[in-house]
Amino acid sequence: MNGESLSLLPALPELILAIGAMALLMLGVFQGDKSYKQVANLSILLLLVCAVVMINQVGGEREVIFGDMFVTDAFAVFAKTLVYIGSAVAILIAGKFLAEHNIAKFEYPILVLFATLGMLIMISANNLMSLYVGLELQSLSLYVLAAMNRDRLRSTEAGLKYFVLGALSSGMLLYGISLIYGFSGTTDFDVLATSLQGENGAPIGVVVGLVFLLSGLAFKISAVPFHMWTPDVYEGSPTPVTAFFAAAPKVAAMALLVRALINGFPGLVVEWQQVIVFVSIASMLVGSFVALVQTNIKRLMAYSSIGHIGYALVGLAAGTQDGVQALLVYLAIYLTMTLGAFAAILSMRRSDGMVEDIEDLAGLSTTNLPMAVAISIFMFSLAGIPLLAGFFGKWFVFLAAVEAGLIPLAVIGFLASVVACYYYLRIVKVMFFDESAGAFEGGHGQAVSAVIGVAAAVNSPVSFLLIWPLVGAAAWAAGSLLF
Repeated sequence: MNGESLSLLPALPELILAIGAMALLMLGVFQGDKSYKQVANLSILLLLVCAVVMINQVGGEREVIFGDMFVTDAFAVFAKTLVYIGSAVAILIAGKFLAEHNIAKFEYPILVLFATLGMLIMISANNLMSLYVGLELQSLSLYVLAAMNRDRLRSTEAGLKYFVLGALSSGMLLYGISLIYGFSGTTDFDVLATSLQGENGAPIGVVVGLVFLLSGLAFKISAVPFHMWTPDVYEGSPTPVTAFFAAAPKVAAMALLVRALINGFPGLVVEWQQVIVFVSIASMLVGSFVALVQTNIKRLMAYSSIGHIGYALVGLAAGTQDGVQALLVYLAIYLTMTLGAFAAILSMRRSDGMVEDIEDLAGLSTTNLPMAVAISIFMFSLAGIPLLAGFFGKWFVFLAAVEAGLIPLAVIGFLASVVACYYYLRIVKVMFFDESAGAFEGGHGQAVSAVIGVAAAVNSPVSFLLIWPLVGAAAWAAGSLLF
């Protein structure tokens, strides 16, 4: 192999995924919708192969290719592993739901693959241009997924709202990139980091551009005040699509935000830290208080995800290596909690179709005790009850904030967690103490049952044994960033 081909090896998983996704697209086109199951299974296999190739390349060193636009390091490996898991599970649990709603089309796994490719590029972006390309590749796929159920008004409405607001956020993002380039003369993170650390500080145009850049990225992670799309899109989209939205894209966007700020703007910590602190506080408070009045469990999970993004941003606000380590731990735990919760929501099915109201869970403990126990574990973990996985996630981000001197931020986060406990515990109360609303239909699929079981086990008190290897991996990943 010559030097040029060797230089492509760090991007080998992305190249395999791109070629494989296009091959599966052609398979689906020639075989039609009857190929859904085959394409879905091959898509999961493709994601597994890409993950194995990526992990086998792990050496800990930082490699930059494609004209310094694409970077691979331990941070990228950690975040991409979470994305692969989230995407594979989103395909795995979707089969029965899509078949019941007559939307089991081969396009679903293909769109997930292309969205995943965009996420991988986002995580490895080392330039504002590659950042935007990856972000738009992900977003365009997600717009179509949201409106996948074309015969359902809420689904098409969700897709339209997501597209219109997403276009607005992309415009803000591009305006911010243009300002940063115009006043700094570069879009490369490494060059930006060097040029903005002089004694004279950054030009005011760069600071304004950074604010617009943060605004565009805040939309992608559904952080307040750019969260308005989240409840409607979560409620209107098909439930497997909502599970995908709540998991992998959030991890990728958070990883992109971390890399952009830590690697691209280390000399402007004071400026961007103020924005992150405000967004974090607003997200925690809005997510906690607005969720109190929700009756639809998917809308409740939407506001829950907004709140959890606020908790994760506490780690980034610290602006330290320990803060990024805590954020990565939180994202890994959040992924398992969210996928488990949405797999359980997929099981909320009666003879007349899917149900989504919290009252429909009434008396579940008397009709399906294992399911009620699993959902309770997810709710307790999301609330941050001690000894469950969610508790450790919040513990590490709050500890990082305290060590960085952001004690008021940690206190507000703790108080918001106390408020959030109410609506999580309300679900547990409905399942165990309210009169039964009737049993759910069985047969929600072995894949869904397996995801629920594994996620419940990971979030149970057994998580105490798993958290320390996770912390070690997160420390290794955070240490690869350029602090």
